[in-house]
Amino acid sequence: MAIMNTQLGTWLLLDHALTHNFDVEIVTQYSVTERHRYTYADMTKRSFQLMNALDDLELAKGSRVGTLAWNNYRHLECYFAVPCTELILHTLNARLSPEDLAFIINDADDEVIFTEPELLDSLEKIAQLIPSVKLVIVMGDDSVLPETSALNVKSYESLIRSQPSTYRYREIEENTPAGLCYTSGTTGQPKGAMYTHRSTYLHAMACGSAAGMSIGPSDAVLPVVPMFHANAWGMVYAAVSVGAKLVFAYPHLHPESFVKLLQEEEVTVTGGVPTVWIQIADELHRTKTKLPHLREIVSGGSQPPKPLIARYRDEFGISIVQAWGMTETSPLASTARPKHHLRHLPKDQLLDEVLSQGGIPLPGVRVALRDDQGDEVPFDGSSMGNLYVKGAWVVDSYFKGRSPESFKNDGYFATGDVAIGNGRGYFIIADRTKDLVKSGGEWISSVAMEGAIMGMEQVAEAAVVAMADEKWQERPVACIVLKPDANVTLEEVRDHLRSHGFQKWQLPDRLEIISAVPRTSVGKFDKKALRSQISN
Repeated sequence: MAIMNTQLGTWLLLDHALTHNFDVEIVTQYSVTERHRYTYADMTKRSFQLMNALDDLELAKGSRVGTLAWNNYRHLECYFAVPCTELILHTLNARLSPEDLAFIINDADDEVIFTEPELLDSLEKIAQLIPSVKLVIVMGDDSVLPETSALNVKSYESLIRSQPSTYRYREIEENTPAGLCYTSGTTGQPKGAMYTHRSTYLHAMACGSAAGMSIGPSDAVLPVVPMFHANAWGMVYAAVSVGAKLVFAYPHLHPESFVKLLQEEEVTVTGGVPTVWIQIADELHRTKTKLPHLREIVSGGSQPPKPLIARYRDEFGISIVQAWGMTETSPLASTARPKHHLRHLPKDQLLDEVLSQGGIPLPGVRVALRDDQGDEVPFDGSSMGNLYVKGAWVVDSYFKGRSPESFKNDGYFATGDVAIGNGRGYFIIADRTKDLVKSGGEWISSVAMEGAIMGMEQVAEAAVVAMADEKWQERPVACIVLKPDANVTLEEVRDHLRSHGFQKWQLPDRLEIISAVPRTSVGKFDKKALRSQISN
């Protein structure tokens, strides 16, 4: 006796959606007044039309097909049609500079790019720099096409209009590449992470599980995280895998419209970076709006401040679940959920010891903490170690073999993060290696300090960076965005940090009041830009 040898991949997800969840709704909010609706059956049939159209383009297997697009139903069709025809879906970051966008397109050798009408200009500007691109498909009908273009352009609807809405199931070997996503390039040029059909399927299963984002058929899922950012953290594939309702929102929606969307579509699970949830919390408070259906917010990209988690818990009755991962981990690798015997801890203790941690790795992912000599660091609540990770959906190399040193660690990937493991088996990201403050030979976690400062009533956001110091090598500088009409002094910040367990030698010597924390294209604090800003 043996187990059936089923090839895992995107086809399994799509076929299941058509066969069993054909009546489930997919909603795209384009503006305050425009909301598109259709079903999984519609999505699948249109994906089949797109598959037939892609076949007609006669691209070689493994060719890269880019998407420069926001979260919407046509992008979802690309999510399936491209890998299901043995092409590679390359999601392009719509917030990149023209130079970075040209670099990534050329590095990936994209031959076709799907884009939004309002993003076409980004490609027009670099048309002469991307010779591999043979065709640009603009998401819409012929009315969205420009009168003239430096590119070969065609509308999405004209591309698929005459194509059959059926397609024969294609058996694809599960280790075939399916997707390509580039890192944000904060420590050098962006590097490509290639996902396979197998890794995409397994990640969707883990993401949807109760240890992951807890997504099931009864849910309505709204990924705020862009679909170009590590496949929207896997939320889209996870939702399709179980037949959850999907809700998409264009990025320019005002918080008022976004809250209305959550309310009217009865969203149960949503996910995005902490900045979003700070704005939404203020909107919920201002309007006294209730979201009785929303049971969980998944927060990632950077560590959500403890006061934010507590605010949603106490004021709105909504759980914020911290998730950790990287482009290289597909990206979800861990979530911070309480074990059964920890559920009844006092709420502040639960927040400190569980909910604000990096979490517990998902089944299928292993982590290790090691010192600079490569020796294991214990989970004792205080020892920092370099974080290494391996697993079924962790890449084993970068596209085109870049940065091989990151993978020469007994099969583990060197994340570049520094973490502390607590006595309960959870780990917390202390910092990026490059963002730790080394003062007098001792390490100071900027992440921990930021979280404490953001607990101050006057503070909207805080970032801590290291600045050179003649005596101590480096000292922390607290950079603060104030709430309207608020003020704060350096001594108040230092007193607050003392009350939260920081020692005298750890306290910042300098305070900078800034209008906003600069961010990367995926919403993370850009500390390189911040250091440059405050040093001028």
